[in-house]
Amino acid sequence: MIAHWIKSFFLWEILKGHALTLKYLFKAKATINYPYERTPMSPRFRGEHALRRYPNGEERCIACKLCEAVCPAQAITIEAEPRDDGSRRTTRYDIDMTKCIYCGLCQEACPVDAIVEGPNIEFATETREELIYDKAKLLDNGDRWERVLAANLAADAPYR
Repeated sequence: MIAHWIKSFFLWEILKGHALTLKYLFKAKATINYPYERTPMSPRFRGEHALRRYPNGEERCIACKLCEAVCPAQAITIEAEPRDDGSRRTTRYDIDMTKCIYCGLCQEACPVDAIVEGPNIEFATETREELIYDKAKLLDNGDRWERVLAANLAADAPYR
């Protein structure tokens, strides 16, 4: 009874709270200055989509349509036609990024690592129409991020 009265008289809980605050006041801060500092990113991070090319410049996609079939959000649309040499290539490859749930199943299903989800997290737009990526936009993303994409795939290779 007396101990309870002493704790309530000296506001023991408030003193404990202030002590905890003072404990963390002088520690290093956990926040970062985002636009100027970056946190480490996993090689398995799923960001903006990209279509890759072979080193000779030819696009990797063989129009097997596995990514379109496996996409749970039905965000991928592919149209293909045969070429003169008998191989198939896409004439249309669209991804509606407003539908995409970034599950990575398209990347997992691709037998030639043509479609990948890259390291770019900054692709905000002002209109929804800008988030419908066509083949040219996806190939441009692949060309821009190829070194990073290849390194991420190589780092992830032992686990595939």
